[in-house]
Amino acid sequence: MKQTAFGISRRVLLFGASGAALAAHAAGAGLGPWPQKPIRLVVPLAAGGGTDIVARMIGQALSQQLGQPIVIDNRPGASTLIGTEIVARARPDGHTLLLAGSTSYSVNPALRAARAYRPSRDLALIAIVARVPLVLVVGSAAPWNSLTELIDGAKARPGRIRYATFGTASGSHLTGELFALAAGIQLQDIAYRGSSQALVGVMGGEVEMGIDTVASVAPYVHSGRLRALGVMGAAPSSLLPGVRTLAEQGLAEASFDAWYGIAAPPRTPAPVLATLTRAIVETMASPALQAQLRAQGIEPTMVGADAFMAQIEKEIPRYRALAHRAGIATNE
Repeated sequence: MKQTAFGISRRVLLFGASGAALAAHAAGAGLGPWPQKPIRLVVPLAAGGGTDIVARMIGQALSQQLGQPIVIDNRPGASTLIGTEIVARARPDGHTLLLAGSTSYSVNPALRAARAYRPSRDLALIAIVARVPLVLVVGSAAPWNSLTELIDGAKARPGRIRYATFGTASGSHLTGELFALAAGIQLQDIAYRGSSQALVGVMGGEVEMGIDTVASVAPYVHSGRLRALGVMGAAPSSLLPGVRTLAEQGLAEASFDAWYGIAAPPRTPAPVLATLTRAIVETMASPALQAQLRAQGIEPTMVGADAFMAQIEKEIPRYRALAHRAGIATNE
């Protein structure tokens, strides 16, 4: 079947071919026209980080497609569990959505056994809308000017070099341990509430190292407050010229695919999901939005619900095995 520029089949586009028709369908099913009021877009991390940047850019553009304001609701805590669970328990009327990264969709289900949720059961997956490289950074006062120097320093001081995470068993915790395993070193993880707080900790010398999205770290790298030592994605970032990937520096096993997806509460009516899908496809096809995202080092994409689920099902066993190797455990 023919694919669009964003990798979603025409079947999805045809399924949502007429927003007016779908709204009428919803009304005929007793749901009433949709959307009827402002839409709450829950972001399970604090304001100011990469996820928040993506949510605000896409939310503003999506509101024009849907004809209703989209209100960003930052709900940080518990490695994105708080915000994700708010959406999973919300009224399934299409007026509460989740925009989150792979921590919410893949890492938490893999690592948090006691609070495990299954995305296929507890969320209505809609689309993956963006991908972004992660970058390993140190503070400007750190003594290491290269990845090799950092690794040598960690080998000389096992377990003494600290790195910022967004919580135990979070995506940032997992990526830090992925790097440590690939480099053959031991690091100490220190939990923060979110991206902004973690980067402040790195810049202030509370911790020596951090891993975050290029959108979050690039301004601080350019201002000299952070030093970028490697990109964890498959390719270098145009925002950080001259910074090589970890794979290019001999640590291919430390590569990590970071992405952002949109979901709704379970049991959201199919006509509402179809209207949402069509609106998101048209939103992500906007050249203006694409340019905005790329200016932040974020690559726009459009992956439909089935491929979204396939991505999750591929990542969960990988992350579970990695956590086991790294000895990551949580009581939650």
